[in-house]
Amino acid sequence: VIRALLLPTLVAGGNCGLPTYLPNLPRVVGGEDVRANSCPCTCTSSQVSLQYSSYGQWRHTCGGSLTGQNWVLTAAHYISSSRTYSVVLGQHCLATHELGSLTVKVSKLVVQEDWNSNQLSKGNDTALLKLANPITLTDKIQLSCLPPTGANLPTTTSAMSRAGEALPDILQQGELLAVDSATCSQPGWWGSTVKTNMICAGGDDVISSCNGDSGGPLNCQAANGQGQVHGVVSFGSSLGCNYYHKPSVFTRVSNYIDRINSVRTGPALSQNLVV
Repeated sequence: VIRALLLPTLVAGGNCGLPTYLPNLPRVVGGEDVRANSCPCTCTSSQVSLQYSSYGQWRHTCGGSLTGQNWVLTAAHYISSSRTYSVVLGQHCLATHELGSLTVKVSKLVVQEDWNSNQLSKGNDTALLKLANPITLTDKIQLSCLPPTGANLPTTTSAMSRAGEALPDILQQGELLAVDSATCSQPGWWGSTVKTNMICAGGDDVISSCNGDSGGPLNCQAANGQGQVHGVVSFGSSLGCNYYHKPSVFTRVSNYIDRINSVRTGPALSQNLVV
């Protein structure tokens, strides 16, 4: 089990993935309420709620991670060019307006160029959302860190999840065991559906991602205490959450670092790149 390091509180706007508040980290089954704005293992201060406008109301559709002051990393399969999006940052409970939280409109949608909405099993399920305005970092709103290119996930990791069949208002956390690719791709598990650009973790009636989790992060604490987003929630079993031999499947972020960096640092986009 990963242990929280006793790191000092940092000044807002400091290094990504390091704590304003230390997380509560008991082992959990099925998810538990997180400590508001904690980091590095769960990084609630960098997790966002992606919302879309429907009949004059904003509705949560999936999660995401603030990876730059005007960029959010999420899953491609929830992105549609027909919707208007905004992100809510610094929010611990979706049912209430909290002091220090912030809502910002999304100005651009950039999906991974090899993403195919009709072939989820090919992977590449990532998207970057450019925010209309850069975010001012605070003790409640901080950046996620990304892993180095090609980095492998340790066999035990901590993850954020809105676990459970009913979507809770309060952000949930859970500790997931990673499942190696050789096991996860066996017949009776995910078989050929799982590719090397994916990560399997959780499941087997312990804890997994579930409804409303897509796009949210699989966080792992590095040796220096830094929380890194190793995965983006992509899909799970249609038979239900925590199904036997059907762990949650995440897009492996370390496979896409060069692409992410080129989008974030490249010239201004002339149009939304949505398929």
